Amino acid sequence: MATTTTTTAATATSSHQLLATLGLRVGRTVLSVVASAAVIVGLWYAFIAAFDLNSLVAKDPKAVWEYLFTADKAPESRKAILDGLWHTLGDAGIGYLAGTVAAVVVAVSFVLFRSVERALMPVAMMLRSVPLVAMIPVLTLVFGRGLTAVGVIAGIIVFFPSLVNLVFGLRSGPPAASDLVVAYGGGAATVLRKVALPSALPALFVSARIAVPGAVIGALLAEWLATGEGLGYYMQRAQQTFNYGGVWAAVVVITVASIALYAVVGFLEAIVLTRYGPNSGRGR
Repeated sequence: MATTTTTTAATATSSHQLLATLGLRVGRTVLSVVASAAVIVGLWYAFIAAFDLNSLVAKDPKAVWEYLFTADKAPESRKAILDGLWHTLGDAGIGYLAGTVAAVVVAVSFVLFRSVERALMPVAMMLRSVPLVAMIPVLTLVFGRGLTAVGVIAGIIVFFPSLVNLVFGLRSGPPAASDLVVAYGGGAATVLRKVALPSALPALFVSARIAVPGAVIGALLAEWLATGEGLGYYMQRAQQTFNYGGVWAAVVVITVASIALYAVVGFLEAIVLTRYGPNSGRGR
């Protein structure tokens, strides 16, 4: 009876600790997002004031609010921007998934087979040094102007930083844990599953924090230069027709969406690392 009571108390204490850790991580994420938004708005006003920019071209937050919500054509403008936003977020999601899956596969192969890393990592770094804008015409010729091209262009932006972080994360596991798995007869695949993958979870979320906004940028770039769809094309068309209110409103909307996605990644990171991270006690 005493043993059961002790076990129950220990479980309750562990649950409280998990909730406290989760709450702390979520609170930090919310604070970071709020602080970032405040800094962006402050720098926006300061930039316009410092350079005394023409209000016909440079729109402040109040002008963007009016364009989206209080002007006569606000409903029409808002619908056009939101339609473009959903299309762009779909493109970014495809690019993020493609780039992350490719990065995970390549990182695992690098960790399991050092010869593969020695052969392919210099090639990857060389390709990373080529400006993506210069590659888009070639990628468009190869993959067309459809969804495949968007996935490739956005995926390239996601792939390289994710690859570097994941390789580091997969190799950051405690050597003693790896030795223990090997001592009990486990092979390289078992070490990967039991030690390397849980240890790589923080690196995976660090990569996601970088890659999610990067995927959005890649999708916008692909829409601007290749597909002629989504919010990227809307911004291009608005600029060509001197609709600067539309340009600024689109920039604000996509920025808010990127911040929201960053916050979602932070929430997921808090939940997953609290339960399954290398320091949770459940990663193994």
